[in-house]
Amino acid sequence: MTTSNIKAIIQCDIHKIWETILAVECYHTWRSDVSKTEVIDEKHFIEYTKDGYPTTFTVTVVEPHRRWELDMENSHIKGHCTGVFASKGSETEIEFTAYVTAKKLFMRPIGKSVFEKVYLKKELEQFVIDLKKALG
Repeated sequence: MTTSNIKAIIQCDIHKIWETILAVECYHTWRSDVSKTEVIDEKHFIEYTKDGYPTTFTVTVVEPHRRWELDMENSHIKGHCTGVFASKGSETEIEFTAYVTAKKLFMRPIGKSVFEKVYLKKELEQFVIDLKKALG
C-alpha cells in the first residue's frame, strides 16, 4: 500500500470549502484534471480524467465540516481517501490522506515508489491547487 498526505491552509470559510468539495457534480468546472463527474447516487460517483479514464468513488464517512472519507477504484488502483477539515477563523486547514494499492504488478511500490512520488502525490497537490484557485 502506498500512502500520500497533503495539508494546506486556505483563505476561505470552512462552509464554502465543504460545499465546494462535496459538490462533486461541479468538479469539471474547477478541477483541471477532471472532464466530467457522473453521480450515481448520494454515496457513489464516477470521476473522469481529461482523457476519459474513470475512477469510481464510494463515500464511506460524512461528518459535516469535519471529515469526508471515500473508497476509490479504477483498473489500476484501489484505495481510500480521508479529508479532514478544521476552521481557523477566516481560514480553513484541510488535510487529505490517500491510501492506495496498485492492482498491476509493475505498479506495486518498492520503498518510495515512482507511483507514490509521481501519481498519488501529484493528484493530491493538484486538487489543492485547483481548490485554492476556485475559491480564490
